[in-house]
Amino acid sequence: MKRNAIIIKESFDGSRSVAVDEDNAEELLNFFRQDNRYKKKFNHICELILGNHVNRELYDKEEPDDKSKGVRAMKFFKGQENARVYCKEINTSDKTCVIVAAEVLKRKKQTKLTHKEINIIHRVASYEYETIK
Repeated sequence: MKRNAIIIKESFDGSRSVAVDEDNAEELLNFFRQDNRYKKKFNHICELILGNHVNRELYDKEEPDDKSKGVRAMKFFKGQENARVYCKEINTSDKTCVIVAAEVLKRKKQTKLTHKEINIIHRVASYEYETIK
């Protein structure tokens, strides 16, 4: 499925970027900006990603099987809302790593991945991004 992405944040050296899926941009941006808690958490997760830091509590692989390669999750408020933003990690031809926020799961209720979550992960894994602007 061919899609487009819009870059919203870039690292200082230009080697990493965070983007949103163009088709889901309104829902994603509303989710990130819904209140001050979410804005701060999103900015913190972006700082980790753009600085190439590892914090598996906030951003980690979501690859339950072979059909879900390259899918990552931004994790918001574990133990509370436990929301997830599923992302596709892409390496462009100019060696830039782009993390495209693609789908929102407003509340994750179980420790294990449910059928619904696996479907979202497979859908995100199937996305192919033509243009990233």
